Amino acid sequence: MSHFKDYQSFIDSLNAKIRDFNLRLDPKDFGVVITAGDGIASVAGLDGVSLGEIVKFLDDGFGMVMGIEQNFVNIMLFNKTDQVVEGVEVFATNEHVSVPVGEGLIGRVINPLGQALDEDGPLQFSQKRLIEADAPGIMSRSSVCDPLQTGIKIIDALVPIGLGQKQLILGDRQSGKSSIAIDTILMQKNVRDKGEKFAYCIYVAIGKKRADVAKMYDLFKKHGAMEYTIIVTADASDPSSMQYIAPMAGAAIAEYFRDQGMNALVVFDDLSRHADAYREISLLMRRTPARGAYPGDIFYLHSRLLERAVKMKDELGGGSVTMLPIIETQAGDVSDYIPTNVISITDGQIYLDKQLFFDGQKPAINIGLSVSRIGSAAQYKAMRKIAGRLKGELAQFREYESFARAVSDLDAETQKMLMRGRLLTNLFKQNVNKPVSFEKMVIGLFAGIRGLLDKIVLKGSVEEFENELIEYMKVAEPILVETISREHSFDERLEEQMVEAIKNFLRQYTMVEAA
Repeated sequence: MSHFKDYQSFIDSLNAKIRDFNLRLDPKDFGVVITAGDGIASVAGLDGVSLGEIVKFLDDGFGMVMGIEQNFVNIMLFNKTDQVVEGVEVFATNEHVSVPVGEGLIGRVINPLGQALDEDGPLQFSQKRLIEADAPGIMSRSSVCDPLQTGIKIIDALVPIGLGQKQLILGDRQSGKSSIAIDTILMQKNVRDKGEKFAYCIYVAIGKKRADVAKMYDLFKKHGAMEYTIIVTADASDPSSMQYIAPMAGAAIAEYFRDQGMNALVVFDDLSRHADAYREISLLMRRTPARGAYPGDIFYLHSRLLERAVKMKDELGGGSVTMLPIIETQAGDVSDYIPTNVISITDGQIYLDKQLFFDGQKPAINIGLSVSRIGSAAQYKAMRKIAGRLKGELAQFREYESFARAVSDLDAETQKMLMRGRLLTNLFKQNVNKPVSFEKMVIGLFAGIRGLLDKIVLKGSVEEFENELIEYMKVAEPILVETISREHSFDERLEEQMVEAIKNFLRQYTMVEAA
């Protein structure tokens, strides 16, 4: 070192810099934990942060700003909840929560932060999007007029769902709510294979057991649905913070497909647990609870989420985001706080009645309490022709049925109407995970509404009868079946052909039965 030129001046300069060094941290970007517990940390400092901003801790933990008070900031923790203790330093990032999006996510299982949970390697994604986004404005929206084919007869006929609609599914536990959404996802393969408008599906599982999510994945894989489906899961063992952001992450992924001019379907299974997670977070932050112990802004939380469902105008790409939120009721009480909130936000509801479920009517959809505010605008012409008469006959059947309970001696006309109503009700029975193609649905319901099945005693299940009928029609009237499948309509000439073909089939059907 003695040969180093100006050695002494270098040492003096270095000593001066060390002596004058003063570590200064901007209090706007730095804070210290003052209390922590149950996944919530209160931090002094961080004066420059905003709601929803990501903050990081020295031990690689991170969280999101959920509340800004006068003297401290409340942080919702995503990981390392046990290691965040009093005195730990916190740093602002000036970033908000985002999730990877893109077609590379198709077929994958991820958590709400975009981390892969399957064994298919690292995620391939094109960009990231903020999980919180403003809903498109009124002038960007188009009217909902294209059907979302669910493959569920009673829904497509009586409670239709359109691309861009938000339709609530609610009912008691174990009444078949998830099955409705799952069958709709499975039906998209049938629609895609025909080259029609199908929807990329995002299934958001909130607070479910990992084993249940694994079964769901296997089911989708078995039916080929993972070719267009993404599963976002925040399971029961995850912090409430993960369950809170899961629906918003699913909506952000769907909006990527919307912006590419595609259709996306998001299933929130279920928003009851999402509301519970938000209630837990809010009460831990000592927010004043309101009705049902939920904070007053739970309505705003769900409304800003569900208003992101949209059908965009053609000049803006024509993409859509359809949402199927699921809500669990207690003892069939649809007047509870969360169910009424979501009913008022959505475009209609599908109500599943547990008593109908126990009586063997599956799917157990209560037509009297189910409604679609989009209605026949979201139906193809062929289904619209049938559905109008179906609604009238079923409404009449319900009146006659309530009358029949009080009267023992019924005239022949009333008995005939009751028989027709029970037949139509039976035609709506359907096994789970077996969505019905459009042409099969139309032909089967047409036979029932035209009275062609009034005197027929089915040899087996409704499904077996419909399979035999459609196979016969494909051979006897292939052009008719192809026309219904391709054009989703039929004229008077084809209607006459359909009536004659069904009559011919029923003659053979009854002859086989007699033999």
